[in-house]
Amino acid sequence: MKNTSKIFFFLLLVLVVFACGPKKYTIIRRNYQALVTKYNVLFNGKEALNQGIEELNENYKDDWFERLPIEPIAFEEDKIIAPTFSNGPGTGFNNTNNTDKKPSTPFEKAEEKAVKAIQKHGMNINGIERNRQIDDAYLLLGKARYYQQRFIPAIEAFNYVIAKYPNANLIAETKIWRAKANIRNDFEDTAIESMKLLLIIKDTLEADWSNEIKEKGYTAMAMAYVKSDSLQKAKESLKLATRTLDNTTQAARNLFILGQMYADENKKDSASQVFKRLVNFKKAPYKYRIHANIELARNTSNDSTSAIVLKTLDKLIKDRDNRPYLDELYYQKALLHERNDSIGLALSNYKKSLRAKDGSDKQKTFTFEKLGNLNFKDANYQLASAYYDSILQISTDSLDLRIRRIKRKHKNLASLINFENIVDKNDSIIRIASMTQEEQKQFFEGYVAKIKKADEDAAQLRLNQLAFGNSGNSLGSSKKGSWYFYNSQSLNFGKTEFIKNWGVRKLEDNWRWSDKATIGGVKENVENENLVNARYDVNTYLKSIPSRTSTIDTLKLDRNQALYELGLIYKEQFKNNDLAIKRLERVNKLNPAKELILPINWHLYQIYNNTGNKDKAAIHKKVILEDYTETKFAQIMNNPNADLKEEIEVSEVESTYKDYYYLYKDDKFEEAVTKINEYLPSIQQSELLPKFELLKALAIGKYKDKEAYKKSLEFVSVSYGNTEQGKRAKAILDKLTSK
Repeated sequence: MKNTSKIFFFLLLVLVVFACGPKKYTIIRRNYQALVTKYNVLFNGKEALNQGIEELNENYKDDWFERLPIEPIAFEEDKIIAPTFSNGPGTGFNNTNNTDKKPSTPFEKAEEKAVKAIQKHGMNINGIERNRQIDDAYLLLGKARYYQQRFIPAIEAFNYVIAKYPNANLIAETKIWRAKANIRNDFEDTAIESMKLLLIIKDTLEADWSNEIKEKGYTAMAMAYVKSDSLQKAKESLKLATRTLDNTTQAARNLFILGQMYADENKKDSASQVFKRLVNFKKAPYKYRIHANIELARNTSNDSTSAIVLKTLDKLIKDRDNRPYLDELYYQKALLHERNDSIGLALSNYKKSLRAKDGSDKQKTFTFEKLGNLNFKDANYQLASAYYDSILQISTDSLDLRIRRIKRKHKNLASLINFENIVDKNDSIIRIASMTQEEQKQFFEGYVAKIKKADEDAAQLRLNQLAFGNSGNSLGSSKKGSWYFYNSQSLNFGKTEFIKNWGVRKLEDNWRWSDKATIGGVKENVENENLVNARYDVNTYLKSIPSRTSTIDTLKLDRNQALYELGLIYKEQFKNNDLAIKRLERVNKLNPAKELILPINWHLYQIYNNTGNKDKAAIHKKVILEDYTETKFAQIMNNPNADLKEEIEVSEVESTYKDYYYLYKDDKFEEAVTKINEYLPSIQQSELLPKFELLKALAIGKYKDKEAYKKSLEFVSVSYGNTEQGKRAKAILDKLTSK
C-alpha cells in the first residue's frame, strides 16, 4: 500500500513537471510560467528599475533659476553606450556571448531580468505568445534601455509590444514610452503624431483612457512641444495633463513648469494662479510647494500684494522646516524690498541670504550680483568690484552670458580701483610728508597703538576659538576633552604667537629680558624678532617718509595722471558726470603736466556743454580757443553745427574701412587721408569711428612731418582715450615725445 502511494505521488510529480515544461502548451504550464515570470523574474527586474529611478531622482539637482525640464533626467549629449547584453532586432536574444558578465547598474540588472523572462519563460507556440507576462517583460526591457540612453533599442522593444500585443492592457503606456524615446532621438514630430492618435479621437473628443494614461500622454506631448519650441502648445498640453493630479510628483512638476512658462511671458496673473494651485496641492513634494511660494513672490505685480507676500515670506522664514531654503527666501524678500525702494532692508536681507547655511553657489552669484549692482548704482565702485569678484570666484559656468557680462564689468572696475588706490596712497604720503617732524611722530604713534590693539584682539579671539573648539574645523578631538593643552593645534598657534612677540627664549628665570632673546648665540632669531617688532616701531615709519623734492614731485605727477584717467573712466565708461567733473576739476587745479591741460579742458567742456551748464563750458572753451588754436578741438568748437549724414549700416562701414586700410597698405597715404576726411562726417555715431581716426593719423605720419603726426595722434588719444585705438595712439605719442 505504501509503495502504491509513493508510485502515485511520483507519477503525479512527473506529470506536473512535464506539464510545466517548455515544450507543451497546457493550462498548467501557461499559468505556471506566468506565475514564475510575474512574481520572480519581473518582480526583481521592476525592483531594480525602481531602484535606478530613485538614484536618478536623488542625484538630479534642479536649477530653480531656469525653466525645469519636464522629465528630471540629465542625459549626456552624444553619449553612446556599448550594450552589456546581447540585443538583436526584435527579440534579439540569441547571442549569449555576454551571459557571464554581471550587470553593474540597476538598469542593467532590470534589462537582464527582462531578457531572462523572455528567453526562459516565453511560450511562443505556433507564432502566438501564450505567457501573458511577456508583454510586461518587453515593456520593462524598453524602459531599462531608455534609462541607459539607448533609445533606438528601446524603441525596438516598444515596437515589438505594439506589433505583437495590440490588445494588451499596457499598450497605451507602451506607446507613451515609445513617444518619449522618439523625443530623445529628436523625432518629436513623430512623437506628437503618435500621442494625438492615442489621446484624441476627433478634434475635440478624447479617447476614453484612465486619468493616469491621460496625464502621462499629455506630459509626453508637452515634452515633444518643448523640444520643438512650440511653447504655446506645450502649455496647452500641460494644462490638460494637470486637470487631474493622480501622479503627485509629476503633476507638481508639470504645474511648476506651467507657471514658469506664464512668468516667462510676463503673464503674472496666470502664473500666480498656477503657483497658488501648487501651494494648495498638499500631496505635492515639498520642494515644489516652497518654490511655488518663492515664485509667487517673484511674480508680485503691485505694492498692495507685496505687503501680503512679505508677510508670507516672513512666516516661511520662521518655519524651521524651511532652513534648507533660507538663502532663496531671504533673497526673494530682499528683491521685494528693493522693488519698493527700501534699499536698507534690501541690503540687510541680501546679506542674510549670503549667511544662510548650506546656500547654493548659484544663489550666491545672484545675491552678490544684486549687492554689486546696488553699490555700483550708489557709486561705491570698490565695494561693487569686490562683490563681482566674489561671483567670479564661485561661478563654474564661465560660458554663461550673465557671468561673462559680470566679468567685463569687473575688469572695467579693476583699472578704476587701481587709479583710485594710487590717488589715495599718494595723497596720504604727500600729506604726511608735508607735516612737521613732531606731527609725523604723533601720527605714527597713534597708528602703532591701533594696530597693536587690533592684533592683540585678533590673536585672543583666535586662541579662544581654538581652545573651545569653535574654529569650525573640528580642531579638538572628541576623545581628549576641551582643555587648551589637550588641543595640539591650539598649542601650535599659541607657540607661533609667542615666538612672533618674544622670539625664541630659554626656559629660565627672567626670560623677558632682551638679552635672553637668543639660544646658543643664534643671531638669526634676533633678526626675526626685530623684523616682527619693526611693525610696532614708530621710527620704521618715520624713515620711510620721502624727503627728496624729486620723489614727492613724482608722486604728484602719478596722482595727477591717475585723477585724469579716473575722470575719463567716469565720463566714458560709467557715464557718471558728477564724479568725472570732481576728478577732472581737481586735477585741473593741481598744476597738471602740460600734455594734460588740453584733454582736461576738452572733456570738461564736453560734460558741461552736454549737461547744459553753458557758463562752465565757456570757461574751458576759452582755454582751448586761446591756447590751442591750431588743434582740431578748436576747429570742432568753431563749427559745432556741421551737417552730418545719417549713420551708415555697420557692415557697410566695416567694408569701407577695409578699402581704406588696403589703400594704406599699398602706400597710398594721401589718398587714404582724403577719403577718410570725406567719409568721417557720415559715421559720427558709429562705434568704428576711432578706427578710422587712428588709421588717418597713421597715414599722416607716413607723408607729413613729425608735428602733424603728433597732433593727429594727440586727437585720437584724447578723444577716444578709453578705446583700444586711443590707448594705442597714446603709446605711440609717448614714444615720439621721449625721443
